[in-house]
Amino acid sequence: MHPHPAFRWEDRPAIRDLVRDIGFGALFAATPDGPRVAHVPVVWLGDDTLGFHLARGNGLARHLDGATALFNLQGLDAYVSPDWYGAGPDEVPTWNYVAVELEGQVTRTDEDGLVAILDAISHEQERRLAPKPEWTLAKVDPARTAKLLTAIIGYRLEIRAWRGTRKLGQNKPDAARLAAADALAARGSDRIAALMRGAK
Repeated sequence: MHPHPAFRWEDRPAIRDLVRDIGFGALFAATPDGPRVAHVPVVWLGDDTLGFHLARGNGLARHLDGATALFNLQGLDAYVSPDWYGAGPDEVPTWNYVAVELEGQVTRTDEDGLVAILDAISHEQERRLAPKPEWTLAKVDPARTAKLLTAIIGYRLEIRAWRGTRKLGQNKPDAARLAAADALAARGSDRIAALMRGAK
């Protein structure tokens, strides 16, 4: 879906928070074998840098170092029936969603960088499981860790272009947008309904 200018989302701190909260998305890049995608956990290594890792055998792995790649993160989404707007018969179905595209150059890390990425990803996810004691890589037998590190490669994505989209009915009259939000909430889609209610 081509984003309408009304749906453009340029709030970088909020985009960073969404990427941090979800922590998983799709990385796309061109290869000599055609376009490829890998589904990757990610973590912020700085304001404009994402860290991630791939299995060494992944079809993208050998082509990424120095390449331009696009990381896509899909947030909340929901189908919106035209009947919910209460605006007459000329409305059509649509899909509301929140999404982020981050484009930049990929650099392969050394082993220390890979370990730092693994530690950061597990820390970010494990802290959410409190009061469970946090799992760390230090709990793994060193021989097992050494074997693991030969099977994966760490990367940094230095972001050069940020493209955020929040398509939440901002192009509709307030009454129609709020009516659709109420209909979604009644069907259990409370989170996207709340975003629609706050959309301007």
